[in-house]
Amino acid sequence: METSRFRGRLFAASLLAGCALALAACGNGDSLSRTFGLTRDAPDEFMVTTRAPLSMPPDFSLRPPRPGAPRPMEESEQHQAETALVPQAALGTQPGGESAGQAALVQEAGPAVTNSIRAQVDADARMDQANNGFVDQLLFWRRTEPQGIVVDPQKEAQRLRENAALGESPETGDTPIIQPRKKGWLEGIF
Repeated sequence: METSRFRGRLFAASLLAGCALALAACGNGDSLSRTFGLTRDAPDEFMVTTRAPLSMPPDFSLRPPRPGAPRPMEESEQHQAETALVPQAALGTQPGGESAGQAALVQEAGPAVTNSIRAQVDADARMDQANNGFVDQLLFWRRTEPQGIVVDPQKEAQRLRENAALGESPETGDTPIIQPRKKGWLEGIF
């Protein structure tokens, strides 16, 4: 009688262990240990946001907040970023002036820029842009030849290596260029 009881318990224990092994084999071990609470899920420190503390208002005749309205005590992300970059802005004080390092940096940057530099750069960019409208494509259907001189890279690299081996300046010698080929008679028409 006792042996049958022992066998029953042994069978139940082995059945329970087999079920646990089968359950462990169903998914990855991480989900099983998370299910049984064996692993801890720490919050993502970059996703944590700070909120203003709850406090009792000094005046109880305040209107209730509207749903979806921004909280009055919370700062915007832009203001938080400005506060992190410029701590004087958080204190409400204006910087007294530039430091010696800032003054040296501005002095080393070169001469002062005129106030109209942005307009000048924009005008230059507008003039430099090619107008590829439909009428321009009809009138000027041929492609223009690229301006400038094309340097032969292999011969130039060889010239620079030879100058370095001889101990001469890189400017010594002629720069090899690629000569454009002559066009044929009818090549310019079509």
